[in-house]
Amino acid sequence: MIRNLAIVTSLWLAACGVAQAEITVSDAWVRASLPHQRATGAFMKITAGAHGARLVGARSTAAGVTEVHEMKLVDNIARMSRVEGVDVGPGQVLELKPGSYHIMLMELKAPVAVGEAVDLELVFERDGHQQTVPVSAVARPLAGGMGRMPH
Repeated sequence: MIRNLAIVTSLWLAACGVAQAEITVSDAWVRASLPHQRATGAFMKITAGAHGARLVGARSTAAGVTEVHEMKLVDNIARMSRVEGVDVGPGQVLELKPGSYHIMLMELKAPVAVGEAVDLELVFERDGHQQTVPVSAVARPLAGGMGRMPH
């Protein structure tokens, strides 16, 4: 009985490792900030493998508040708002980019300098379970991408 339990546990842990490996993050970067700036954005590409996943949150020790946001045009006005989650379909790539979905870091604890690495933890849901994926995003200059963040 104990041997069977050990085998089942080993198989379950191996299956969880495979599921975790399916979610990959690449090209992660964060926009550098000015000394008194209280918010910035993080951007990256997410692939969720054959089963897909849903990005439902993010955390970072660099900010007091970290959320998944979407920027979109409404009546020709750019609006940014928090979203509950973003689906990453099987075999698809979700690109978090300026002017679209992104990770918003608010209440920055310190300015983010060009070249500095900002650690993030992305939270995904898949098959009723949550999974976290650590990400290191390197800060790029303010001039690139979307321009000034309105928060």
